[in-house]
Amino acid sequence: MRPTIIIENITKTYRVKKEVIEAVTGINFSVEKGEIFGLIGPDGAGKTSLFHILTTLALADSGSASIDGFDVIKDYKQIRSSIGYMPGKFSLYQDLSVQENLEFFATIFNTTIEQNYEMIKEIYRQIEPFKTRKAGQLSGGMKQKLALCCALIHKPSVLFLDEPTTGVDAVSRKEFWEMLYRLKNQGIAILVSTPYMDEASLCDRVALIQKGKLLSVNTPKGIVSEFKKQLWSVKADDMFQLMNDIKKNASIASCYPFGQVHHVVFKTEGNSKAQLEQIIAQGKYSQSEVKLIEPSVEDCFMALMQE
Repeated sequence: MRPTIIIENITKTYRVKKEVIEAVTGINFSVEKGEIFGLIGPDGAGKTSLFHILTTLALADSGSASIDGFDVIKDYKQIRSSIGYMPGKFSLYQDLSVQENLEFFATIFNTTIEQNYEMIKEIYRQIEPFKTRKAGQLSGGMKQKLALCCALIHKPSVLFLDEPTTGVDAVSRKEFWEMLYRLKNQGIAILVSTPYMDEASLCDRVALIQKGKLLSVNTPKGIVSEFKKQLWSVKADDMFQLMNDIKKNASIASCYPFGQVHHVVFKTEGNSKAQLEQIIAQGKYSQSEVKLIEPSVEDCFMALMQE
């Protein structure tokens, strides 16, 4: 079966004054029907630029992309009627009520709320008690749900979500991902971008992106399996000085803060634990702990960036 989204060697540059900036370079991947595909990377990685190309809001310099078999350039009208797009910034009409915003977007797509209510009812029921409230007066989580309803009101086959959980509380983030799983089960292809590495594990497959280039495309477990070196967790009473002392060691490949510990990778595996314990002893640190741990997607991202 042909993938719902196909991206082949997409490249896009922008000219800022006299400088040419590469937004995305040689991007290749595909997204299947009923799949949640995560585009994972920090701010400025090129996620939004790629979304603009796929949603027909910008033209690529080279390469090609198709959605449901339609070319993003030649068939942009068909694509716009078959996709839902939720931009990173809340872009609904702040002075219109919840109900008025939803009716407006339904009208744009020549449909009605009643006609497609089954598509959005599980989400809309959570904000329906506030349907007369102006959109600008909603909480972050409620705005998120309203934006998702507006993106789904015309029954799209593909859903683009550009950093939908940024700035949203933890409970709303959890509820949002639960909504995405229900949409996935309806066969919708979902492409979601996020700077949160912990959300990578919630996707079926992910693409790690940095400075406009893909570092890896795989399942979350597949990404982790690509991490071939041992990863050490280290902590002590003076974490800042400890990191400096570890980095001074010539055998260290990387050392970076990770929550309340430092994650350390050696250039070559050997008596790594003993070397870390020696650094701690020489620095006369207290309350120390050194242990071997399993890497996360974020650790893999850090390793790929160094490569």
